[in-house]
Amino acid sequence: MDESINTEQIIEKMKRLAEYRATERAQAARWDIDVAAFYFAILILVIILVYQGIEIWIVSPSAVIGLVTGWLIGRRKGKQKYYRFYDEELLKMELELKGPANRVVNVTPDERALKKRHKKKSRRKNAGNNIS
Repeated sequence: MDESINTEQIIEKMKRLAEYRATERAQAARWDIDVAAFYFAILILVIILVYQGIEIWIVSPSAVIGLVTGWLIGRRKGKQKYYRFYDEELLKMELELKGPANRVVNVTPDERALKKRHKKKSRRKNAGNNIS
């Protein structure tokens, strides 16, 4: 009975740790170059409108709408990345529990995809050389 309670506690701690790590990673990844470029475009738009002599009561709502839109874009990206990061963290922890033979050494999904593509290309080259 104690073992099942202990196992459940460990699983809950691991889930909380995965949630915390995923939250931290998602918050950092929320503000990427796309959002920064959007904010820069809003700043340029406001500067242009002010120099064109447009009154402030027209420029300020445009700026506020742009800032809110940028915040919403960043928030949406953060939520999307959170779920992906959470799954990755759980997978890492699961592999760590299985033992050293199954450990992955800092390989991102993009790197895995590149390795798979490289293997397929090398197989095609080798298959083409063996046909003659």
